[in-house]
Amino acid sequence: MSRVIHLLSVLQLSQAQLQRLQAVAPELDVQQRTLGPTQSFAEVLSPDIEILYTHRGDFDLQQVPGLRWVQVDSAGVNLLQGTQLWESEIAITSANGVHAIQIAEHVLAVLLALGHQLPLAQHFQMSAHWADAAEIELFQQPNELAGMTLGIVGYGAIGRQVARLAQAFGMRVLATKRTDRPANFDGWTPTGTGDPDGTIPERFYPLDELRAMLSACDAVVLALPLTKATQHIIGAEELAAMRPHALLVNIARGALMDQNALITALQEHRLGGAALDVTDPEPLPTESPLWKLDNVLITPHISGFSRLYNDRVVELFAENLRRYLHGEPLLNAVQRSLGY
Repeated sequence: MSRVIHLLSVLQLSQAQLQRLQAVAPELDVQQRTLGPTQSFAEVLSPDIEILYTHRGDFDLQQVPGLRWVQVDSAGVNLLQGTQLWESEIAITSANGVHAIQIAEHVLAVLLALGHQLPLAQHFQMSAHWADAAEIELFQQPNELAGMTLGIVGYGAIGRQVARLAQAFGMRVLATKRTDRPANFDGWTPTGTGDPDGTIPERFYPLDELRAMLSACDAVVLALPLTKATQHIIGAEELAAMRPHALLVNIARGALMDQNALITALQEHRLGGAALDVTDPEPLPTESPLWKLDNVLITPHISGFSRLYNDRVVELFAENLRRYLHGEPLLNAVQRSLGY
């Protein structure tokens, strides 16, 4: 008789989503005990749990001596660092890839919005103001995406889907990657998305040649994880390397940029504009100059939202469950030494 494998979700999934996980194998016992924001893990954990689905990692490992694998619902694993779980040898897998479709669409949306002066048009609309002849001139030289060079800093699931959409718009794509990493993608992404073979970019740059790539771009997207090595990867010198008309989009983490250096570059019009879905800190303080710059588009860390988010996480989770039960390598296995 097969042993029972206990799986606990402390995050809210629908009955259909729980049934999708249960359907992977009869020996699974899938339970859900939703953990509220003020609740302690001690209220929901039990010693027989072998697989845990969570967002946080602030629990005592002694409460779960049978725990062997943790699947998180986010691509970033910052909240796990410094915990007992992080210091252990328990397998951790991320939800890298579930954001690819919606964030890539967000990136193209903000590039189009900035390029075609949609924030200015929205300002006129809110004022019930029809642009006069002089104001119309502000719209007469849009930055068309076709023919532009897009640099993608971080060529993972999100970066590859951005490249796919950018290519469809007629953009030339450049990208960074770790020098020791092959161009093909070994993580999870929805079927039919991304650039699995890494063939879209015209050229890959190692991160130590980042400034050379930046100098060749009309737009740059930050799509890499935040680690000690990538904090402030975009600083004053990197911004100085960018073209004065270039657009910068950050959908990853605010601390990837030196925000003060960015503000200075924007104020001095040494950069064409920025679209920031993330800032440092968050929420962005009301006194930040970024709020009042007319070449900045700010969204409150919402680019990863999707009504299909949980469905995509569950599909990834189900495939990893199948792999776990068959002793195969898990997708999106977190490499603690790299921080993601």
